[in-house]
Amino acid sequence: MAIEQALLSVSDKTGLVEFARRLDKIGIRILSTGGSAQALRDAGVPVVDVSEYTESPELFGGRVKTLHPKIHGGILHRRGNSGDVADARKHMVPAIDLVVVNLYPFEETIARDGVTLADAIEQIDVGGPTMIRAAAKNYDAVTVVVDPADYDVVANELEKSDERATERATRERLAIKAFQRTAAYDRAISTFLNEEQVTGKVFSMNLPLDTELRYGENPHQEAALYGNFSDYFTKLQGKEFSYTNILDIEAAAGLILEFTLPTVAILKHTNPCGVGSSKDSLREAWDKAFETDKQAPFGGVIICNRPLDIALARVICEIFTDIIIAPDFDADARALLQKKKKRIVQMREAYKDVRDDPVLRSAPGGLLVMDHDSQVRGLGKLEEKVKTRRPPSESELNAMRFGMKVVKHVKSNAVLFAAEDRTLAIGAGQMSRVDSCRIAVWKAQEAGLDLNGSVVASDAMFPFPDGLLAASDAGASAAIQPGGSMRDDEVIAAADERDMAMVFTGYRHFLH
Repeated sequence: MAIEQALLSVSDKTGLVEFARRLDKIGIRILSTGGSAQALRDAGVPVVDVSEYTESPELFGGRVKTLHPKIHGGILHRRGNSGDVADARKHMVPAIDLVVVNLYPFEETIARDGVTLADAIEQIDVGGPTMIRAAAKNYDAVTVVVDPADYDVVANELEKSDERATERATRERLAIKAFQRTAAYDRAISTFLNEEQVTGKVFSMNLPLDTELRYGENPHQEAALYGNFSDYFTKLQGKEFSYTNILDIEAAAGLILEFTLPTVAILKHTNPCGVGSSKDSLREAWDKAFETDKQAPFGGVIICNRPLDIALARVICEIFTDIIIAPDFDADARALLQKKKKRIVQMREAYKDVRDDPVLRSAPGGLLVMDHDSQVRGLGKLEEKVKTRRPPSESELNAMRFGMKVVKHVKSNAVLFAAEDRTLAIGAGQMSRVDSCRIAVWKAQEAGLDLNGSVVASDAMFPFPDGLLAASDAGASAAIQPGGSMRDDEVIAAADERDMAMVFTGYRHFLH
């Protein structure tokens, strides 16, 4: 259907004048409002004010200007329906075939520091969403544009069309985009008001498709990624991601952000299997991480918190890895990794801004929402939290801090043996904490690592002395744990009997 008349009413005027010029050049009449009309008029584009068109003035400081039968009738009437066409003719309501509207900047307004409730409410658009929804509903005949990025697409189609019309597929795509925009806009408003004036809380989301994933947890499961994950992690080469790859990347990123010294972490199935730090080089940090467990890294994820250099790239290339993540890659390192066909991912600095976003997880019939456990708690002033007769040495205190930064990222029940700058053994995800401890000790024996003088870190309390005693038998000289067990006194007494130093942080870090 030929487009005879367009309505342009936008808050964001990016590209508006050039788009309007192209519409005018092919003979489309332009209606507009307020600032949009003035911008077009100043640019020499012929325009008809909506108030002149409807013969109704803008009212209430511009709050009412497009809410008029001549506007909505022109958008909504069905062109192929004889009754609608008769009504339009009887009431002198010409068709409006193209609606170009974007909304008051509500999201930008509430993002400003010091915004008041009154400021926010004034930026709630009413006429804009109404026109957008009307046009999107009638997309069989009406083209709706809510994003300046689509101006060229629409103008190009109109210019190429002998009928001065858009393709139905284009109208349908733009209508879906329009409904997504109004849904997101309404959600932003309801979320803000819900925070400002707490009534009945509602959680809602509307996210665009980011990536169709290769598969889910298993190849027979389909999976997709929604949102803007790609703004924070960029795949530079290699196979497309699967569902578990995304989980691995998130787990690795959260772990590596705990450290400031050059650090390398190796993970498998989201569990750390080795972490090392060095004041000198990533290569030295790698040695410490890899020695913790030389079997688990095969097919795992490697991440570092410095640009990955050639020295680290060479040693990584000696083993099979699934994903390699770094904030950047030196040119020679990247060339080598590309030659070896490694899958490499760049972790953007911007990820730090969203690491505290709530954790979401599906539940039967709904959704679980939780604050992110992004910070290790209870590590300040450890010397004041000692529960045993013997206080920890400075070296033990440093190992405690290192161990807790890692064990927080190990699936519970989690027990970890650490030195000042590295993991020595990790036991993850057992039904009994003492079993996690025994597995860690066994892994250390397999790796040929000496646990004498190490610190044992636990993500939650030792409910019985048995886990602590198993750690002591393996050579641990100190322990750090949250405390809080009914048998804390028994655990403390067991530590004193072994002359172990023990600290209670007061904070549990379960990870399920």
